[in-house]
Amino acid sequence: MSNEFRELLKHVGSGSHTSRALTRAEAAAATRMMLTQTATPAQIGAFMIAHRIKRPTAEELAGTLDAYEALGPTLPAIAPDSAYSRPALVLSCPYDGRSRTAPVTPVTALVLAAAGVPVVLHGGDRMPTKEGIPLIELWRQLGVDLSIHSLEQAHTLFNRTGLGFVYLPRHFPLAHGLVPYRDQIGKRPPFATVELMWSPYAGPHTLVMGFVHPPTEEFAKGTFGLRGQTDWISVKGLEGSCDLARGRTAIVGVSHQGGFERLLLHPRDYGFEGDDVELGDEASLGDRLLDVLAGQPSALQKTALWNAGFYLWQGGAADSLETGLAQAEDLLMTGKAMARLEALRQHVAALSHTLMYSHN
Repeated sequence: MSNEFRELLKHVGSGSHTSRALTRAEAAAATRMMLTQTATPAQIGAFMIAHRIKRPTAEELAGTLDAYEALGPTLPAIAPDSAYSRPALVLSCPYDGRSRTAPVTPVTALVLAAAGVPVVLHGGDRMPTKEGIPLIELWRQLGVDLSIHSLEQAHTLFNRTGLGFVYLPRHFPLAHGLVPYRDQIGKRPPFATVELMWSPYAGPHTLVMGFVHPPTEEFAKGTFGLRGQTDWISVKGLEGSCDLARGRTAIVGVSHQGGFERLLLHPRDYGFEGDDVELGDEASLGDRLLDVLAGQPSALQKTALWNAGFYLWQGGAADSLETGLAQAEDLLMTGKAMARLEALRQHVAALSHTLMYSHN
């Protein structure tokens, strides 16, 4: 048993009258002890439940992110001579995936890369409590396995294609080691919020954070302020993801160099109103996304255009939402986004061949 951790646990788990928030340094220390499992399983589970009940503070979340930065992976900045010279967009979606609505995040990423905007994604496998379809499975359905590369190879792929993926089981096994606790406690711990605010990328970027509940955005404001993260976007997205809905007004917060702007985007004002597409058969989702990339009209294509246009605008490739929507349509209908997927497949295959050869 860790006596040091026991004292920190007492602070957060002593009830409404005697508990107190941890300092940033204490939260970082507690997170390090959980990630390295210096704390015992009983202590880790108790902390997760107690912290969820107490609710984390911005200072505690900043401390947890400090520990993630110290112990976790960091994808190096894209090479200066790369074709992707714009600041990256880091799209942070819930790790437990989607279970009700059809995601279009891979299409968004491909459109952005085709326009010269680099994209960083991160996540793991199926994860409690939702056990929805994660990003890594969506890419596999598109013929791209992003789970097999080392961090160095992921950086090589990022330089060549503008798409980077930090895969939790391979690149951050310490954090992956805490995943079983989510199933055992039956609730999302505050780590699930931290993952939305975590950026595993060293280069210039804007972090995009999906959220469901308004308090999450308020936590983000305080946490990013403490950590000096000036450029970030919060999206009240589908199932907490970065995907904007079409069935309701898109509620977005944009922070740039310390200034904050609230955007309320009504899909009907741009001709994109409609019901949000249900997830349906998971096994067919890759084919449906390929149809979108092939330019075939559908409700899912409209969702993809709505999202890609918005992120082209926010990523600096378009000077307005209207221009971004038109550019997104062009990149899809002319096959440029599909060509980006083909290039990604080829580079992944080449890296996989190198990996296999090095093991023989």
